[in-house]
Amino acid sequence: MTESMTVAGIQTENVTAWFSENIPGVSLPLSFGLITGGRSNLTYKVVDGKQQTFALRRPPLGPVLESAHNMGREYKIISALGSTDIPVAPALGLCQDKSVNGADFYVMGFVEGQVYTSSIQAENIAMADRKALGLNIIDSLAQLHLLDPDRIGLGDLGKKEDYVARQVRRWTKQYEDAKTHAIPEMEELSRLLKDKIPVQVGSAIAHGDYRPENLMIADNRVAAILDWELCTLGDPLADLGYLLNWWYRPDEVALGEKDDAPTAIAGFPSRQELIDYYAESTGRDLSGINYYRAFSYWRLAAIYQGVYKRYLEGAAGDSGSFGELFMTEFMERMLRVSNLALDNLK
Repeated sequence: MTESMTVAGIQTENVTAWFSENIPGVSLPLSFGLITGGRSNLTYKVVDGKQQTFALRRPPLGPVLESAHNMGREYKIISALGSTDIPVAPALGLCQDKSVNGADFYVMGFVEGQVYTSSIQAENIAMADRKALGLNIIDSLAQLHLLDPDRIGLGDLGKKEDYVARQVRRWTKQYEDAKTHAIPEMEELSRLLKDKIPVQVGSAIAHGDYRPENLMIADNRVAAILDWELCTLGDPLADLGYLLNWWYRPDEVALGEKDDAPTAIAGFPSRQELIDYYAESTGRDLSGINYYRAFSYWRLAAIYQGVYKRYLEGAAGDSGSFGELFMTEFMERMLRVSNLALDNLK
């Protein structure tokens, strides 16, 4: 975490005054440090004069689509979930006065723990605890999907019906707009996904990016589910298929390096164990789960195609031999995920 009196994205004096007026019990002065950044929403750790800690979320710096980085929407989600047993950080305050910090932001309690982003980090989890942690991760997702959105005030979060059909249409267009040349695997997969869209059975709160890297772990349990910016209503099996694709096993070659996969070490439950646990917890039929895994891989390939096109147009800023390596890597990854998706539809 980078800490400084001046932190990009934080107007220290204004935000400190807002804290003083809106967050009970805060003690000045405040220090701000960026935890995560990039094109997703930014998260800062805030420490007050009594060493109390808070987390502040705001959109990325620079021009952004407000609909894609809606702080009020995120705040509404974690506020609603705070009344349930779903592990989320407590919602403390929302600022929608852009004169304070140039953009909306919200504040939540800071949940202590560890976010595991690699197998090297996960080696610190005792072998005897890994299976229980894995089952707790799938249990947290199952419990989220069992919630009634209308009962907790999230019934208007999005359209409930035809989630996958809408997603297939959206990402087909994204891929076609970014297309640079014919890729038979992608063409075939687009056709199969459109032809085999499953009938959606009910709807649920779908996190949209549920994977180990978005979970705060403490005492070998999920202490908080993070990054709710993609959350919507829809087919919960899309969440499960996505998680399964990130749940690498020790004998698999991950899409990146093995060290990018926290579960790529011995001791974590298998994908089948996750499927069985989820099915038992929710009563859902998972016989068609491979469709959702294929869809998740295909969507990732479409994203890679967009990156590749931006590279060709010069947006990536690469040149020379490094640029060629960049191009080759993304093309290889796209073909790899396309083939994985095709395999999962067989």
